[in-house]
Amino acid sequence: MQQLKFTKMQGLGNDFVVIEEKNLEKDCDRSALAIKLCDRRLGIGADGLIILQENAQDSDFEWDFYNSDGTIAEMCGNGMRCFAKYLHQKGHASKKEFSVKTLAGTIIPKINEDGTITVNMGNPIFQAEKIPVKSDKMPVLNEELTIKDKQFSFNAVSMGNPHCIIIENQTPKDFALKYGHDIEHNAIFPQKTNVEFIKILSQNEISIDVWERGCGITQACGTGACASVVACILNNLTSNKVKANLPGGALVIEWQGSLDDLEQPVFMTGSAEFVFSGEVLL
Repeated sequence: MQQLKFTKMQGLGNDFVVIEEKNLEKDCDRSALAIKLCDRRLGIGADGLIILQENAQDSDFEWDFYNSDGTIAEMCGNGMRCFAKYLHQKGHASKKEFSVKTLAGTIIPKINEDGTITVNMGNPIFQAEKIPVKSDKMPVLNEELTIKDKQFSFNAVSMGNPHCIIIENQTPKDFALKYGHDIEHNAIFPQKTNVEFIKILSQNEISIDVWERGCGITQACGTGACASVVACILNNLTSNKVKANLPGGALVIEWQGSLDDLEQPVFMTGSAEFVFSGEVLL
């Protein structure tokens, strides 16, 4: 029976199990491992599994990321902040700014003096076929979608993973619970989608309730916060720097783009915390 070392981390209540590839058997089924470790009754319990890869190429570090249902995720903002803090605190990263190779491209996190982490999330993706979403628009703004008894106007943005952003100023949490699953699995999204329900609080502040692809309701979603703020800016609803309130806490998202200048990176700043470390029997 194998003993596997792990670290549990969380960013705004979005929690992750972090392990290192060097501790895994070579024929390990990583998808099955993610399901086992993320199980909140029979495992450690988490929204996702992060694996520090050995021998990263073309970047300082590389990760594998799995959702709690065993599916592979291209990118995770809260997970990236946790991963960055893990690398720095465990002595893997001597610098406070470094590069991480993901399926969404190379991401650059930076450890700030106050302990928060700022992540250069790269440029948002607006081409429908790359998000992906079935649409003829570019960018995909204010498309119509009927789910059950409700017609939604949605915006679609990718931060390396797909997001459906719906601005509902009434009860976004109730909508997330009632409609999130069906929107995630709707045929208009060929690779399924994350779903964010937004309430505008001011030009500089919004609240977000998240239905996360492969996870369901979560306390926070970093890429979702980034995509949401981008959609709000393109709809002229907020300024270029926004406090995004999620159930687990707040992130600061900054994007200097516009409809006339879409090629700008998104910066996300927030916390990441260690929860506990240990060994699990496999």
